[in-house]
Amino acid sequence: MTPSAMLANVIAWQGGCPVMAEVGLTHYLVVGAILFVLGVVCLVTRRNAVAILMGVELILNSANLNFVAFAHFQGGALDGQVAAIFGIVLAAAEAAVALAIVLALYRCWRSIDVESTRSLEG
Repeated sequence: MTPSAMLANVIAWQGGCPVMAEVGLTHYLVVGAILFVLGVVCLVTRRNAVAILMGVELILNSANLNFVAFAHFQGGALDGQVAAIFGIVLAAAEAAVALAIVLALYRCWRSIDVESTRSLEG
């Protein structure tokens, strides 16, 4: 199903006004897949360390969205929300450590371009 066909399924017209129909699990999975693909593209194409970190955050957020969506549509258990909270904590810790590494790289090489920091020598 194409994204435009999915959007047509979500928005129904009633009396000349758009009305939101029920959003299903498939819609959440499509948004999660789009976030994941954008994160991977950001990882592969960027040379800036901060942009690469943003790609990693997009991938983690897509996983969190899938956790919560599956938990909601599989009976409303809190397992998905707990997993998403752990994912958010992991992303925060990853961001703190990665930004410290980026600052250390900038102090050594005066650049955050990952291509210019091929060796670990100072």
